[in-house]
Amino acid sequence: MNIERSELTAGLDPYAIEALIAGQHGDPFSILGPHDGSGARIVRAFFPGAEGVDLVETASGSVQARMHLIHPAGLFAGSVPNGAAYALSVHWPEADQTTEDPYAFPLLLGELDLHLISQGTHYALGRTLGAVAMEVDGIHGVRFSVWAPTAKRVSVVGDFNSWDGRRNPMRLRREAGIWELFIPRIGPGDRYKFEIVDQNGNLLSQKADPVARASEAAPATASIVASSTPFQWSDDDWMRTASKRSAGEGAMSVYEVHLGSWVRIPEEGNRWLDWIELSQRLVPYVADLGFTHIELLPIMEHPFGGSWGYQPLGLFAPTGRYGTPEDLAYFVDRCHAHGIGVILDWVPAHFPTDVWGLARFDGTALYEHQDPREGFHKDWNTLIYNLGRNEVKGFLIASAMEWLEHFHIDALRVDAVASMLYRDYSRDAGEWIPNKYGGRENLESVEFFKHLNSIIHQRCPHAFTVAEESTAWPGVTRPVEEGGLGFDFKWNMGWMHDTLHYIQNEPIYRKYHHGMMTFGMVYAYSERFMLPISHDEVVHGKGSLLGKMPGDDWQKLANLRAYLGFMWAHPGKKLLFMGSEIGQTTEWNHDGSIVWDLLDDPRHAGLQRLVRDLNKIYRENEALQFSDLHPEGFDWIVADDAENSIFAMLRKNRSGNGQVLAVSNFTPVPRTGYRIGVPASGCWREILNSDAAVYGGSNHGNVEVCSEPVPSHGKQQSLLLTIPPLATIFLRCSQDEVPTA
Repeated sequence: MNIERSELTAGLDPYAIEALIAGQHGDPFSILGPHDGSGARIVRAFFPGAEGVDLVETASGSVQARMHLIHPAGLFAGSVPNGAAYALSVHWPEADQTTEDPYAFPLLLGELDLHLISQGTHYALGRTLGAVAMEVDGIHGVRFSVWAPTAKRVSVVGDFNSWDGRRNPMRLRREAGIWELFIPRIGPGDRYKFEIVDQNGNLLSQKADPVARASEAAPATASIVASSTPFQWSDDDWMRTASKRSAGEGAMSVYEVHLGSWVRIPEEGNRWLDWIELSQRLVPYVADLGFTHIELLPIMEHPFGGSWGYQPLGLFAPTGRYGTPEDLAYFVDRCHAHGIGVILDWVPAHFPTDVWGLARFDGTALYEHQDPREGFHKDWNTLIYNLGRNEVKGFLIASAMEWLEHFHIDALRVDAVASMLYRDYSRDAGEWIPNKYGGRENLESVEFFKHLNSIIHQRCPHAFTVAEESTAWPGVTRPVEEGGLGFDFKWNMGWMHDTLHYIQNEPIYRKYHHGMMTFGMVYAYSERFMLPISHDEVVHGKGSLLGKMPGDDWQKLANLRAYLGFMWAHPGKKLLFMGSEIGQTTEWNHDGSIVWDLLDDPRHAGLQRLVRDLNKIYRENEALQFSDLHPEGFDWIVADDAENSIFAMLRKNRSGNGQVLAVSNFTPVPRTGYRIGVPASGCWREILNSDAAVYGGSNHGNVEVCSEPVPSHGKQQSLLLTIPPLATIFLRCSQDEVPTA
């Protein structure tokens, strides 16, 4: 169809054209794409550097019309009949490209989507914003959308447009500050970023997509279009069973892992394992040791490996270091097939300042606070999320839902909760802003945690949450409807610090610190606790867990075996960082690997066997599970024998029977003929002894001991025991009678 050149530019403001050419125009659809006229449809396209553009018939590919160059910078225009479908054939100096016109597609985000995003209640944000591979009017492509409310212009850039921000400027949905554009004939695997011009006309560094579901492996920084094809899960039974059980009523022992340093392959450049290899090696290993869960240090995309993932920028994207999102899903599926739950460390407290990330995303403090007294963590040189903005709160909650719903993750361990709850966290006077009541509590964070946990429990009945919270903030694990924050568990940092301080003392001095081992029971049921021996205790000069133990090599291992026995005997769920189960002798190094050669030493192999057996008796004895959360299931039998450094705990099941007696001796002196009161007559069989020869011990202990009617420790019956040196023993009552005292 022939049409006068003047008609191709009719009604166009020359200044608007210049703004488009300069990459400053905020409404590209007003110029580009099809515009119906009287009898003809005017089509304009901007392809800087192209030698020519043809309008072609979609079905046949035959040329309908050659487009005219109406601006030397690469603005072309032509015409087709009104209503006619068309594609663009672009002639580049070295190749030809045929594609549908991105500016011929209608609005794609619905009004409800925009409303929910603005309200902070769009919990499927990961499948709405970002890059969504989809089909529109029979055309395959990718819908891009991003929140940048104050930007003057936003473009999608990628390999598909030579990273030229002039070629694919987006359309602004002003009511929500969302920019969107559908680009045809691209799909999963394509790299992209957003190019943003701020409200003052300044071109910002290209930004990675905040809601990208896949990213390049560091140090590369581009986002990647993820597949929209659902993963074929095989864990229906697991998910169905998990949704019916109360969080934590059974045994829970967690193996904490930094994936990049669990195993390295020296023969292949000291590389780490990928998700498929971890499925084949890590998952069976954890299952064999009897742990119920694997906890992964943050696997969300993060720029600096030395942060261990705790400074993430891609809260919706599994790091590309270990493979694709589909590979992660396969790993989770394999965990569930082996009866193992997966916990992810998740970081909503802060994010790094990298210019290609969230920092001043649209040229303003969008995700962070403007005032550094609220928005900057001086300890970590990171920025703090502004939870007073609905969109930011919704962004974080939607991230949580992405992992729980789409990757079938079983729990989130929320990092640095204390730093979020207190406005004066690690700040001196004058460096923080009080809340509206003049207090130090961060009310926005309180509301965020309540909202987060309520939504998780409502939408993901299989999932639970764990708070890393190091203060005495009340009600961290109390239900939201009862005024609490709604977490299911809280790390017991006080227990960890006290018991590690105790065990690092030479045995001769432990009697002066006896209360450190018993104090945890004073508050043990004030929250639902997990006992963490985490990565934080074996790094930054703290040495390995084994290295904290005093004495020679034999005593170090004996101390560690006794300590782990005490930990498994003590109420609270268990968490142990990788390497501690084999007595890692050196401090954790994220660039190295666990020293697996230690298992060639029978003493270290014995420690590993002990951990396996501790998990076994934990799973097999309801008494060791019930009193994790219920005070009626626990009694101190011996808590005051500081002189001998002896502790004895009685654990009971829901009915009060099924008793297990755990006794620890934290001196190198065996105690023979040690009398301990028990609540009923009967015989008690030793079911685990950390001093057994199979664990590398001296093999002191008991086989079966029957009670005698001799009062002790306020009980009418008692046992006369041999308590091995530097050891913990577990005894189970072989009959359940009505207690006599």
